[in-house]
Amino acid sequence: MAKGKSPDELLSEILRRDSRYTREAYIFVSESLGFTVQRLGRSGYVTGRELCEGLAEFALGQFGRLARAVLDSWGIRSSEDIGEIVFNMVDAGLLRKTDEDRREDFADALDFDEAFDRGFELHLSPRDNDAPDPEG
Repeated sequence: MAKGKSPDELLSEILRRDSRYTREAYIFVSESLGFTVQRLGRSGYVTGRELCEGLAEFALGQFGRLARAVLDSWGIRSSEDIGEIVFNMVDAGLLRKTDEDRREDFADALDFDEAFDRGFELHLSPRDNDAPDPEG
C-alpha cells in the first residue's frame, strides 16, 4: 500500500484515474478475492481464472438472478473487466501480484453468458395435468 494513504484514499485515486468502474465494483472484486481464497482453502494467491470463477459464484450467491445486472451496473461486463480492476488495485498498492501475473490471464477466463444466463433459462413444457380438458 502507498505510504501514508488509507485503502479508501487509494481507491478514490483509482476512481479519479479510471472511471470505467464504480467504487462498488472494486469492493466487490476485493470481497470476491477473499471468498475465493477461503473457498479454495489457500492463504492468499489465486489465478485470474480462479478469481473470475469465484466472483461468479459469489455474485450468484449474493444477487441470484440479478447478478449479471448488478455487475453490469458497476461496469463489470467481462472477465477482462475483472482483470482491469485487479491490475488497477495492484498499481495502486491495494493488491499484490507475482511476476507471472498478467492482465491477459483474465482474457476469456469466464464466459459471462454461461456463468450468469444459461443457468437461469426457463424450460417450459406443458405437464399432462396442465393440459386443457378436451371435454371442456
